[in-house]
Amino acid sequence: MDQTLRQRLEADMKTAMRAGDAATRDTVRYILAAVKNAEIEKRGALATADEQAVLRRLGKQLADAVEQYRAGNRAELAQREQAQLDIVQGYLATEMSDEELSALVAAVVAELGASGPKEMGKVMPVLVERAAGRADGRRLSAAAREALAGRG
Repeated sequence: MDQTLRQRLEADMKTAMRAGDAATRDTVRYILAAVKNAEIEKRGALATADEQAVLRRLGKQLADAVEQYRAGNRAELAQREQAQLDIVQGYLATEMSDEELSALVAAVVAELGASGPKEMGKVMPVLVERAAGRADGRRLSAAAREALAGRG
């Protein structure tokens, strides 16, 4: 049975609470709150790509905080934020390799019969859905633009 991100987070929070692991418990609570807020904003359940976007956004915020604390010589705070970042990254889907991305783009372009850059609007929604959070929009867009440029 494949667990949703939310089910996995709730199970991990219970485990952390039983183990007395405050850092993991607090970080998982933070992630759950962000996921719940995104669901409220969307007014419904999140797709996998949306969940991954929330996790990437949290990861970026934490990475920025680590950088700021290190720049300000606040090693203890930087270390705490880095520990949280490591936990968040554990929930992120593994990033799609360049080869996998190229193969996905080629398959979608061929399947849709897209013939040039004007068809980006037709190709992008399918790419985003099939990448399921394993590649960000900029990478997808650049790969699609490159593949379609050769066809136009």
